[in-house]
Amino acid sequence: QVQLVESGGGLVQAGGSLRLSCSASGRTFSNPVIGWFRQTPGKEREFLAAIRWSFGITNYADSVKSRFTISKDNAKNTVYLQMNSLKPEDTGVYYCATTIGTEYAYWGQGTQVTVSS
Repeated sequence: QVQLVESGGGLVQAGGSLRLSCSASGRTFSNPVIGWFRQTPGKEREFLAAIRWSFGITNYADSVKSRFTISKDNAKNTVYLQMNSLKPEDTGVYYCATTIGTEYAYWGQGTQVTVSS
């Protein structure tokens, strides 16, 4: 079993920044991918960014690639999502997840991000 815990959410004004953290513990899998997703009311969960644990390869959704940066700290078993130039439409619950094979199998509980205009 893998446990993921997100933190770092909060209330920020438009144009501001936040850094989310995703701390992993428990069983580890070979070269997993850690992803960040966003859920907003009335919309499907949206992929934002991902990083492959062993090689650090990243990919981003087009909607955030110029503003968000995903990174990792191997020693802390933590993945970060640095979010800059935040917009009101970035408001939502942010989740991290990790894969078994090609499927995101384990999810954190989420952290709320609210961007005020």
